[in-house]
Amino acid sequence: MFEVSVEQTFAAGHALRNYHGKCENVHGHNYKVRITVAGEQLDETGLLVDFLEVKRLMGAAIDYLDHRFINDLAPFDEINPSAENIAKFFYDRVAEGIDNNGVSISEVKVWETDTSSAVYRP
Repeated sequence: MFEVSVEQTFAAGHALRNYHGKCENVHGHNYKVRITVAGEQLDETGLLVDFLEVKRLMGAAIDYLDHRFINDLAPFDEINPSAENIAKFFYDRVAEGIDNNGVSISEVKVWETDTSSAVYRP
């Protein structure tokens, strides 16, 4: 099994609904997102997937969230903008653009801080 990971960052604000503590208030994070893609076979170039293609797909999702109040954006206007849900959001957005050929996202990890993260694995 081969794996390739790409990390990118963005900044955004949010507030957790139905949470009793500081995070129910509007606040922001400098998020880091890592997407790991896995597959059994390399292409004729010797690549599992092009790093630049994964970055491009991630970039479209980041552009949607970056420097915005996440609670105002679909689907987070209906679901809580938790790190867990943000990880699933990245999976959904990037997975639809991955050229399958036996390649799939194995993990999305989102850090809200240097020491706090959430993972989504399909």
